[in-house]
Amino acid sequence: MKIVMLDGDTLPQSPTRPEWCTEWDFRGVTSHSEIVSALRGAHIAMTNKIPLRADTLRQLPDLRYICVAATGYDCIDLDACREQGIVVSNVPGYSTRSVAESVIGSLFALRRHLVDYANSTRSIWPTSSHFCVHRQPIQDIFGATLGVIGKGDIGSAVGTMAQALGMTVLYADRQGSSQPRAGYVPFDEVLARSDVLTMHCPLTPQTQQLINLQALAQMKPSAWLINTARGGLVNEVELAQALKQGVIAGAALDVLTQEPPAADHPLLQSDVPNLLLTPHIAWASQQGVTNLLQGIEGNLAAFAAGKAQNVVS
Repeated sequence: MKIVMLDGDTLPQSPTRPEWCTEWDFRGVTSHSEIVSALRGAHIAMTNKIPLRADTLRQLPDLRYICVAATGYDCIDLDACREQGIVVSNVPGYSTRSVAESVIGSLFALRRHLVDYANSTRSIWPTSSHFCVHRQPIQDIFGATLGVIGKGDIGSAVGTMAQALGMTVLYADRQGSSQPRAGYVPFDEVLARSDVLTMHCPLTPQTQQLINLQALAQMKPSAWLINTARGGLVNEVELAQALKQGVIAGAALDVLTQEPPAADHPLLQSDVPNLLLTPHIAWASQQGVTNLLQGIEGNLAAFAAGKAQNVVS
């Protein structure tokens, strides 16, 4: 049985090759034009972010299984897979703790302006006339309100951690919902009340650019935005505009719509203030990577045994 990994360089280390695998092609990078040739004759494909759409899948009659090396599977055309009898699995929950802790870390970094103070201390502290230097106002975490969009495993874990820190946690209902579900708060109310808003919902046609200039304008000018989910949840051009204009206090982003981004991306420019930007590594704690590798290996073994697990299609 031939197994091909399309974008292995997205993993710090590779999963163990199964003993039953007759051909193992672990590719670090695969361009769009190479996908079909790379997967020709493959029975199993592994991908993290490289898309497998209908026009590609139609050219791969031998493909029987796709293991997504992630929790999100929006890179896969599930309808086309159903039509061709291709089973698709993901690795759910592997990064819950890592991403949740990353969000909490961003909370402290943003509310306490840690990046600004750390970057300026070497130059400004020696010239200070006092024992301390006051720059940006420092805000406590305790007593602040955290709005959470998405109440899955990660959103719930973030909420639990935030409550342990003394925060009030609001889970946003779907935008436009006429009657909020039990345990949820109307979307617009969450925008208005939150001191920090964190994104943990899937990227769907309904959530595409959910956070735009109109939504940002409903937030407090002192509020912060955190996104560790999918870049497409945020209108990035309008967020850059909002940060420059002080519509909100700032943001911490670990994801962008295009990854890697172009050098001229509006959020990569030096004139965008109060932005903490990291390269999609919220998931990648050592334990998170271990969980992912074990999940991939478990999915492959289960499919080979005829008992596919974590099936999404």
